[in-house]
Amino acid sequence: MTRFTILLGGELFRTPRLDRQVAGRRVIAADAGIRHATTLELTPELWLGDFDSVPTDLDQRFASLPRETFPQDKDKTDGELAIAAALDRGATSLVLVGAFGGPRADHAFLHLALALRLAEAGTEVLLTSGRQEAHPLLPGTKSFDYADGTLFSVLAFSELSGLSEAGAKWPLNNVDVPFGSSLTLSNEVRGTLRVSLGSGRALLLAHPFPASDF
Repeated sequence: MTRFTILLGGELFRTPRLDRQVAGRRVIAADAGIRHATTLELTPELWLGDFDSVPTDLDQRFASLPRETFPQDKDKTDGELAIAAALDRGATSLVLVGAFGGPRADHAFLHLALALRLAEAGTEVLLTSGRQEAHPLLPGTKSFDYADGTLFSVLAFSELSGLSEAGAKWPLNNVDVPFGSSLTLSNEVRGTLRVSLGSGRALLLAHPFPASDF
């Protein structure tokens, strides 16, 4: 498995869990995502983008990194270009750091939708800010390692059928969920969380850390 961390421009909160998730991975930074390399003590092998959001206090260690520069007038975001570069290098597993928040809600939405498309194509994907993380849900059953009390939601990107949630405060058993329903928001882990999906497109969004761990 070829594993990459992609540094995006959204929020980042360093946690022990996040350190474990990015350990040993190759790293590519997308434009302003380079600032997360300092926070996480990582050295990207490539820094790319149109460089319209470069931090003014750039760590001088990164001044000589290999770069790929793109015009501002382009049909892909810097994050999408960084993901494409990782895939070109054989990536089969991606951790998208800084995938949430930030000044551009449209970019955050793209990261969520793109993660689903990548997962459907066979790439393992995790999106994270440190405080919250998301996993694409494909038809089938998936288990998660979250502690009791962890807040989670299933974000539906279509109508869902055959959705079950076991190991939850409010379990679901083979239900159909209309697109736009709030039924799958704000649940809590109780035991081992297992989510099964018959058909549809969704992400599991979890908040894995209590405040004391930030």
